[in-house]
Parts: sequence; structure tokens; C-alpha cells
Amino acid sequence: VFTPVQVRELDAVSAQFVPTDDTPGAREARVVRFMDRSLATYAKAQRPDFEAALKKLDELVASHFPGATSFAALGDAEQITVLKDWEATDGRTFNTLHGATIVGMFSNPEYGGNYNKVGWKLLGFTDQFSWAPPFGYYDRV
Repeated sequence: VFTPVQVRELDAVSAQFVPTDDTPGAREARVVRFMDRSLATYAKAQRPDFEAALKKLDELVASHFPGATSFAALGDAEQITVLKDWEATDGRTFNTLHGATIVGMFSNPEYGGNYNKVGWKLLGFTDQFSWAPPFGYYDRV
């Protein structure tokens, strides 16, 4: 669904929302792949929302940093400046990408995000069937 340019922009945005530090972030969870797969399948109706969000991002980059070629080309401090302004002035389009990043980070890996279950590991979630012991505190050794 996304062009290579859009993939770079979304990768940069999602990496600011869930950055990589001593733990994996959005890049390692392959959040943009999740977004792309979602918009190609069950979330097709949300494509206009993503297009509007990417357009707003381009507008904010141009207004804050005239001559900048893209959000991805900005440094961390400049990216954060753009994101703070975006959240304050247009929460609807901001939340389109922010929400998709969070969902892609922690969703079931079969949907294309949360690669190698890095999001679940970050939360301390144990991936086990609900019918397998221990069932609760009373079964734990």
C-alpha cells in the first residue's frame, strides 16, 4: 500500500513513538509492515486517514523547517519538535499514526507487527495457551 517514501516517513515517526534503546522499538517490531498489511487487508477503509496524516506531516515539516526534504531526513530534536506541534494542533491525524504504531507494537505477530514478540517481551507478557497451567496464583510453584 505504501510507497518507499511513505515507508521511510512512517518508519521515522513510529521510531520516535517507540524508540529503540536498551529494548527493541517500533523498527524491531516491524510496525510499518503491520500498518501496510492492515491497510491492504482488513483496514482498507482507513487508507484516507493515513493519507491525511502523511499529508499533515509533510505540511508540518515544511512549516517548521523550510527546505527540509522529509520528516525522516530531520534530526531527532527536529522530529520531536514536529511531533509535539502535531499532537497539540491536530490530534486526529496524529492519533492515526500513533495508534497504529501502538497496535503494531503489541498486536498478535500473525498480523505483521510485534516481530519475534518483542512488544510482548517488553511488557512481560507470557505467550501461552490459556488452558495450560499455571491457571492462576494457586497453581504457581
